[in-house]
Amino acid sequence: MSQSLPPPIGGVLETGLYVADLGRARRFYEDVLGLRPMFSDARLAAYPMAPGSVLLLFQRGTTEAPADLPGGTIPPHDGQGRLHYALAIAADHLNAWTAHLAARGVALEGTVDWPKGSRSLYFRDPDGHLVELASPGLWRNY
Repeated sequence: MSQSLPPPIGGVLETGLYVADLGRARRFYEDVLGLRPMFSDARLAAYPMAPGSVLLLFQRGTTEAPADLPGGTIPPHDGQGRLHYALAIAADHLNAWTAHLAARGVALEGTVDWPKGSRSLYFRDPDGHLVELASPGLWRNY
């Protein structure tokens, strides 16, 4: 009996974080990280990242019931705890990011110099999520 392989996956389209105060989270992501929402309402803010990639901030508690849309229903979802995600930055922007975060009162919790020459900066968003800014060379595919 042969097993078939699944069809290919093109990448991560959406990353979702759940926040206690969407207004506070938006101020951080827009004022500190410079993101601009392509969609926002009382339930969520959607930020375009790289081509084909979106960061979603959900107001905690607003996704626990199905969302009925004209085209169908989004099943309920939720999350909690201090999550981690990484954003790609150019190596020559590391010092500028370090200075920018300090100027905005955002403390670095750690830095890592990786074996292939990449460097990561770690800090927290207002909900305690661990944000990583990483330069190329961290992974085989980045």
